[in-house]
Amino acid sequence: MLESDGGLDESLWGALAGEMGFAGLMVPEAYGGAGLGAIETALILEETGRTLAMVPFFETAVLAAQGILLLGEPTQRQALLPDIAAGRTRACFAMTGPSGAPYPQGIAVELRQRPGESVCQLHGTAEFVTFAHVADLLLVIARTPGSIGHEGLSLVAVPASTLGVTIERVPSLDPTRPFSRVTFERVALPIASILGPPGGAASALDRVLAIGAGLLAAEQTGGADCCLSSTVEYAKERVQFGRPIGSFQAVKHELADMMVAVEAARSAALYAAAAIDQGTQELFEAASVARVWCSEAFQHCAAEAIQLHGGIGFTWEHHAHLYFKRARSSSTWLGEPALHRERVARLIGLEQLSA
Repeated sequence: MLESDGGLDESLWGALAGEMGFAGLMVPEAYGGAGLGAIETALILEETGRTLAMVPFFETAVLAAQGILLLGEPTQRQALLPDIAAGRTRACFAMTGPSGAPYPQGIAVELRQRPGESVCQLHGTAEFVTFAHVADLLLVIARTPGSIGHEGLSLVAVPASTLGVTIERVPSLDPTRPFSRVTFERVALPIASILGPPGGAASALDRVLAIGAGLLAAEQTGGADCCLSSTVEYAKERVQFGRPIGSFQAVKHELADMMVAVEAARSAALYAAAAIDQGTQELFEAASVARVWCSEAFQHCAAEAIQLHGGIGFTWEHHAHLYFKRARSSSTWLGEPALHRERVARLIGLEQLSA
């Protein structure tokens, strides 16, 4: 799959999104979905993370679906969500500019609109857009020219085939979640393409990305758990000095530390999912806590898996390096751990105490 041009597991996407309908888990029944919640979605994401599934499931079922739900008008939801829920539409979320700075500072795409006109224009470049090269629909965060920070932000639904949209796949650390550069060259769109109030989407976008952060933690938990289970199996089979290496105390301690990290990660991820389902402000803190813990747990387990697999763990043919790369890549997506620590500090009032 990594060597293919598409970088997409079409059969898996068809089974997950189409046959089983998992892309519509968090989509209300009124729009063709299952009407379930974040906890059910977290269970699926843990499995896609465990297998490093090369499908835009997270981008479509979480980021795109939530963006449309929280910002779209009823007519926009009805137009977009049924195809997402049925797996007919693959979507991605463009939220980072060439600088790589996190949301909202990094938004570089501009939304230009003249008063009284029925069309708007997108101009600029979005970088690090996951699975954009196979997407049918782009959800683009854009800003009003001259605005800064959370001011002037909009979410725009752009069909990937729109004139003026150029999608270029770029090399990245994690080949299992391919990145693309998306360029918008004076892309003309109807005003109806803007989801929610033009220039006033910041509050809803904050919530969409918090939900995304909380559920990405579930995917990271699955990856960490696979690193643990595969390493335990190897430690039972690999014999050194006449004994399985898992019988050595030093190896036992490393495996025990990995297990503690995985179990705590699962608890944090499920707590974040429960907070998302409850719909309270608590989800922001829970999502950031889960992202910090699960990012670091995944990186720890992926690194230990390479070490404890010995010589084979350092080879290209073994899967360990793919998990290590996914762990590193995921830790910086939707905000690195340091950013989420700062958010937790603000939410619990530590900034006021330090001042």
